[in-house]
Amino acid sequence: MTIRFGFIGGGVMGEALLSRLLAQNLYAPYEVIVSEPSGERRDFLAATYQVQVTGNNVETLEATEGLLLAVKPQVLDQVVEDLPLEARCGCSALVLSILAGVPLVRLEAAFPQQAVIRVMPNTPAMVGAGMTAIAPGTQTRPEHITLAQNIFAVVGQVVQVPESQMDAVTGLSGSGPAFVALMIEALSDGGVAAGLSRGIAQQLAVQTVLGTAQLMQDKGLHPALLKDQVTSPAGTTIAGVALLESKGFRSAVIEAVKAAYARSKELGLAE
Repeated sequence: MTIRFGFIGGGVMGEALLSRLLAQNLYAPYEVIVSEPSGERRDFLAATYQVQVTGNNVETLEATEGLLLAVKPQVLDQVVEDLPLEARCGCSALVLSILAGVPLVRLEAAFPQQAVIRVMPNTPAMVGAGMTAIAPGTQTRPEHITLAQNIFAVVGQVVQVPESQMDAVTGLSGSGPAFVALMIEALSDGGVAAGLSRGIAQQLAVQTVLGTAQLMQDKGLHPALLKDQVTSPAGTTIAGVALLESKGFRSAVIEAVKAAYARSKELGLAE
């Protein structure tokens, strides 16, 4: 049986992609192999998804279409060292890396003359609502980009950007879920302060954010237009908006994205 897709690393993000690839029938379980150092984790993945599992990364290089690097960035050198050079050079699969902060130049040095694409997904990918950015390497061809887009479309939306913008992507969509979670928590706290129970306040906050995002996406609304639609003259919403503006809410969010972007650049340079 031909192995079409291989995973080096079977952690949370790897499993999120694995589960969706199988659920949407892009690959059959017998066409997938996952290399994972933890025996307990291998047993779990094999039992849950009926895929092939191994503790030997070399076996994943038999994949013919895609090879996902889904390990911690700091162990990449050890992973590469354990893979024979001739095997890395002869790998026929498109190499996809979700290693945060690891640039294409380093990935392409690890897999000489191979098609490599750097990928930045975010945590909502775990429920199929992710935002993924891809940056093609020097050896990629249009069919490689199409394959990467099809693979990551199973966990949400996909955009292509030049690698020079990957740190900005990290600052916005990579770190963004934490900023949104902080806002939801603050909305919930506000509800509690106004007299709601914690459970009701959190339900209201989560659904309000979810519904607002869905409305903007489905209707193609600009954020400012939706805000104007909700704010009536001398009403409750404009009173709240005015207070947020006076407290620098908009500027704080902008600065948070910029700070995450700057830190991403620092981490990349540290590598």
